[in-house]
Amino acid sequence: MPRWRVWANDEDGSAAVEFITAGVILLVPFIYLIITLGAMQQSLLGVEAAARHTARVIGQAEDAPSAATRGDAVIASIIDEYQLEAERVQIAMHCVPSGIECPSTGATVVVTVSTRVSLPFVPAVFGLDEATSIPLEAVAAQKVSRLWGTQ
Repeated sequence: MPRWRVWANDEDGSAAVEFITAGVILLVPFIYLIITLGAMQQSLLGVEAAARHTARVIGQAEDAPSAATRGDAVIASIIDEYQLEAERVQIAMHCVPSGIECPSTGATVVVTVSTRVSLPFVPAVFGLDEATSIPLEAVAAQKVSRLWGTQ
């Protein structure tokens, strides 16, 4: 048998090469997925906490100025704690039933907090970071105290 045929049929060491090649091909996307899911989970927990705690402090405040002050403090604290991008966080508030002053006695305050999470390692070239960002939103409701404005 010619020498090149023996060499071509020799599979010594090919398992290690296949393992390394397949490992890299599978491992790199898996690690990227874990990093991406971690970033999304962190932001989702922050958005949910912001909505819940903001609705709670507004619903338990004594009057409108203290509700606004406490709500702003809660949002700033959560943005800092969960390392959210402050310019991407959007907050909306409305009361149920509609048509009444918000917040007011007996109403239900509904707070919606939303943000966008950029995928890791995506450059800000040609707006790719915005195009590949993932929107997250959380909504929380809190009944306003019957003692609103009496203190």
